[in-house]
Amino acid sequence: MEKPTPPLGLLISLLMFPQIVETIYSPTLPEISRVFAVSAASSGLTLSVYFIAFAVGVVIWGRLCDVIGRRYAMLAGLLCYAIGAGIAVAAVDFTQFMVARALAAFGAAVGSIVTQTILRDCYSKERLGKVFAIMGMAISISPVVGFLAGGWLTSWHGYQGVLWLLCILALLLLGWSALVLPETRPEQTTTHLFSNKTVQLVTDGRLWCHAFLVAAFNVMLFSYYSLAPFIFETLGYNSQAFGYSGLLLGLASFLGAMINKKLLASEMPVERVIWGGIVSAGVGAVGLLVSQHNIVFLIPVICVVIGFGLVIPNVLSIALKDYRTIAGTAGAWFGLVYYFLIGLGLWLASQWQNFGLVVLISVLTAVASQSILRQIR
Repeated sequence: MEKPTPPLGLLISLLMFPQIVETIYSPTLPEISRVFAVSAASSGLTLSVYFIAFAVGVVIWGRLCDVIGRRYAMLAGLLCYAIGAGIAVAAVDFTQFMVARALAAFGAAVGSIVTQTILRDCYSKERLGKVFAIMGMAISISPVVGFLAGGWLTSWHGYQGVLWLLCILALLLLGWSALVLPETRPEQTTTHLFSNKTVQLVTDGRLWCHAFLVAAFNVMLFSYYSLAPFIFETLGYNSQAFGYSGLLLGLASFLGAMINKKLLASEMPVERVIWGGIVSAGVGAVGLLVSQHNIVFLIPVICVVIGFGLVIPNVLSIALKDYRTIAGTAGAWFGLVYYFLIGLGLWLASQWQNFGLVVLISVLTAVASQSILRQIR
């Protein structure tokens, strides 16, 4: 019997959802700081809390999509996000706002883990690679869409306007999914959470090094989301101007993807490509240390984003290659680890409020992780 295939447009929208909802929120941070009378460090904590809750969501929704099915897990997660966004709009103090953000992040995780599971259910190995390539292109434009929309909305309607849009977006996706998303869970689905293979992945040093690599580069990127709005404000630019920086990030992301594609086509070893990305980010870190108090700091940011494009796709492609028989569980646990590390890194970033220092320490973490990996191999 042929597997039901959801509309590709819906799957692209669901996979882009976690990316867009976070980038569209970033321009609101300075206003949130003023409205709730908290410091920049405190408002930045909302990103840290977001990723820690997202990490928990990856594991919970990953398990639930095997237990109750892909369709019901997706609908429940989208409803959870909409409720969280609605509570955030009505929050009267910063504690309520943080709780609402955590609930929204927990729900948003379905857009990542459940959508990827549905794709693996519906497409063969050959077709899956082409579909993921399309998904990668869509995700690469997410920062552009998010930053521009967030900058405009914040200028016109404030942070509550952004949150209302996110709530409406979640409800629209919920309605679309309820109408056309079929159940794709195979009839025979393994529901055992633990096995000898699972214990192996939890204690696998290579997997932990890969998790630190993924986390280090995500901390570099998301530190821009949390710290750059305040840098722009200090330099005299408004949230709309910050939103336009998404165009630069999108261009740099596209450039990184093209360089990565060319290097892999030339049969350069993946490890060398990863080192190239680390070097690119290192150049960006040095540039940021000397320029982060001037608008030209956007130039070294390009180096960081290019490095991200060289490292992340390659690390994700090799990290779980030894766990194909428990791919779902391995992916959920791997996601839990690196999303938690991202949350921890962003908490430190919010305390330091020094973008250049955060990127430099992240680069050093990446160097250490890749060096240990080389020894393990």
